[in-house]
Amino acid sequence: MAGDARQRHAINLEQELRACAGGDKNALRRIYDQECPRMIGVAQRMLRRRALAEEAVQDTFILIWKHAARFDPERGAGLTWIYAILRNRSLSILRDERRLDTDADAGAVEAVSEEDDPEAAMSKLSDADALRGCLQALPAQRRDMILLAFVQGLSHGEIAGKLGMPLGTVKSWIRRSLIALKECLG
Repeated sequence: MAGDARQRHAINLEQELRACAGGDKNALRRIYDQECPRMIGVAQRMLRRRALAEEAVQDTFILIWKHAARFDPERGAGLTWIYAILRNRSLSILRDERRLDTDADAGAVEAVSEEDDPEAAMSKLSDADALRGCLQALPAQRRDMILLAFVQGLSHGEIAGKLGMPLGTVKSWIRRSLIALKECLG
């Protein structure tokens, strides 16, 4: 009986994906309403932070909307396709969200509160002269993003909201800044 319900679920989901491919926004909403809570749970187990899990799910739904026409029921179930997108997106976020090794630099950062602006957070870096020098070499806005991410622990989405910038811009600037820091510290 449970298998029958699961089969009906997959067929409905496949129909909704076809409707998404045809531009039906309500179909995406129905998929969201049905799967979002479970997807957040899966993403949160992978990412260990609710904000990152929500970002992964949001990104997944954007990808579902953009690529619904690529779904092929001959290759697998709609549910499998959706969760593969979520898994891949979560893994990408994990790669993008790597934090500085806190064990190696445990004494390098004094207590930083969420109210501290990026410059105040940077001034609290104690013995990390090389890191401070490399951070100073970055353009101010990119340095602020790095500090918000790694000192205050904000996600890309949270930084974008705080700075009023597009998420894609924040992600690419942080990525480029991390590459520059790695080269500087290397």
